[in-house]
Amino acid sequence: MPIQEMTEQECRAMLARRHVARLACARSNQPYIVPLHFDLDGEFLYGFATLGQKIEWMRLNPLVCLEIDELTTDGQWISVVVFGHYEELPHTPEYESPRSVAERLFQRHPVWWEPASIPLATHEQRTPIVFRIRIGRVTGRRAVPDTLTTAHDESNASEARRPPWLARVLRRVVRR
Repeated sequence: MPIQEMTEQECRAMLARRHVARLACARSNQPYIVPLHFDLDGEFLYGFATLGQKIEWMRLNPLVCLEIDELTTDGQWISVVVFGHYEELPHTPEYESPRSVAERLFQRHPVWWEPASIPLATHEQRTPIVFRIRIGRVTGRRAVPDTLTTAHDESNASEARRPPWLARVLRRVVRR
């Protein structure tokens, strides 16, 4: 299973076709990670949430990271990491243009508002917050199936790729 670096263009193509990421933020050296629905437009990932830990933390430290992945099999996967900067888009005239971009993007999804706005068990009113992540840097890797391996000899190929210590342990187990 060779692992390959992805180009920026390939990473952005992945961001365009996926819409759920893991958002990582930090406060006082404590990391925090949560799933997030997002949409890509140019240099920004747009998101929607209500006030809570992630918004509070991103307000204090706007440096964030997102991870998006696609797992086909254990030996075939893609992982993209975005390093970026949180920008809140309040409902004020100077943010009207980016808010309209966000709304246009969100409307492509039937229930775009639901994950962030479903009331908590306390039934408290939650104010919607629209934000975007300015993409600073994006990196990605992918594992691809070994092209030398065919379907009928896959078990032999996987055994050949095992570290020597694991092969010895497995041989001992099989003998017993």
